[in-house]
Amino acid sequence: METDLRRVIGGIPYRAALAGGWIDQPFVSRLNPTPPGSMVVVGLEPDFYWMDRCGMGTSTRKVALRLWGDKYPSLEPATLVRELYHAENEGKTAPSGSQDMAGLIYPGINRLDYDASVDDGYFPAHVESNTDPVVAAWLEGVLRVLPVNQRPAGYSPLGVKNLNPKWVRRLGQSGRDCFAAILARDARALGASFNECMLCWETLLPQTVRHPALSVDLVGLMRHYQSRYAGAMYSGCGGGYLYVISDEPVPGALKVHVRL
Repeated sequence: METDLRRVIGGIPYRAALAGGWIDQPFVSRLNPTPPGSMVVVGLEPDFYWMDRCGMGTSTRKVALRLWGDKYPSLEPATLVRELYHAENEGKTAPSGSQDMAGLIYPGINRLDYDASVDDGYFPAHVESNTDPVVAAWLEGVLRVLPVNQRPAGYSPLGVKNLNPKWVRRLGQSGRDCFAAILARDARALGASFNECMLCWETLLPQTVRHPALSVDLVGLMRHYQSRYAGAMYSGCGGGYLYVISDEPVPGALKVHVRL
């Protein structure tokens, strides 16, 4: 059955971006007073179809499928990240961040460290990876995924930028805290890193969660789950999926399988 599904949706993994997102963009990382700043990406098995325009790296995944089909070439992940980055962003004036590519290519749970003095901040200065099956199984057991909405066509989260270096530092720290919490299998600390990341988004780029084009009260919905569970954050700007950290089942939530 799984093989039949992958004939339809492709065998390339998906990726989840957890705390620290946006630090992969040089216009953010160059303002970090204490580099590197970090974010966490997790490779996901393609065992169901994730919606487009939901912060799951689906546009990058389509480029990967076009380039390589259902199997990555036998090259170092860092090399593949650069190849995929250039294939997707060629000719673009506003390139996507490299965390999309890294999240699709690196297996397991990965902390991406960004420093604007390295490759001008376009690629991770360092990648710290964990493919321990015990850690992956724990994350699968506490990460609950609630479908919310696709971001509207034409929507942009960059209309308002309040790029305060203090908050950029906090954003990058939320990624480090997220990775440490996963390795420690500490749900409370993981949830706290999610909440901190979303607070940074609301401060630095407020239209990631509040925008005239958005029909859902993203902040109100997020606050509801943050108040009842260890933490919650969105899969991407404009909504997408809501990631909730909980030791107990969350009504309506999906589960994921980490690609190892």
